Amino acid sequence: MLSQIIEKALNKQVRIEAESSQIYLAMACWAEAKGLEGVAQFMYKQSDEERMHMLRLVKFINERGGLANISELKAPNVSFNTFREMFQELHDHEIFVSASINDLVDVTLQEKDYATHNFLQWYVTEQIEEEAQARAILDKINLIGDDKGGLYLFDRDIQQLTIYNVAGTPKGGAQ
Repeated sequence: MLSQIIEKALNKQVRIEAESSQIYLAMACWAEAKGLEGVAQFMYKQSDEERMHMLRLVKFINERGGLANISELKAPNVSFNTFREMFQELHDHEIFVSASINDLVDVTLQEKDYATHNFLQWYVTEQIEEEAQARAILDKINLIGDDKGGLYLFDRDIQQLTIYNVAGTPKGGAQ
């Protein structure tokens, strides 16, 4: 059975994961409208993955005797000056999500809820991978600079981007 403190903290993370899905979806729409099909495909996939992260939390809360709360979401930014700005926002958001997960893990330790602590370790690992991916993309964008040919190749190549997890194997997508 979840304590009210843990249930409230987990429900806060449900909202953050749902907003993350919306952020990626807004980025996909912007990229698609700008003709960046590869970036759009990547963002649609990321949006789906974030939704799966949210659903994983929802099911955990409900299975542990709590009640998952589906709340109103903050509207995401829908316009960007450049694709570099968009990916910087993505990176900054992933750092925010990592901090939120870390805070949630801290609450589980304070509450001595080791089952939830154990459950959250998947999210801790996932955030390491998400941040690494965002950094790798920003590194590629910085290499490209303002080269339009480089942007074309980046847009095509991002569809095949493979980020390796902490075990050194390719990241496996949504779990």
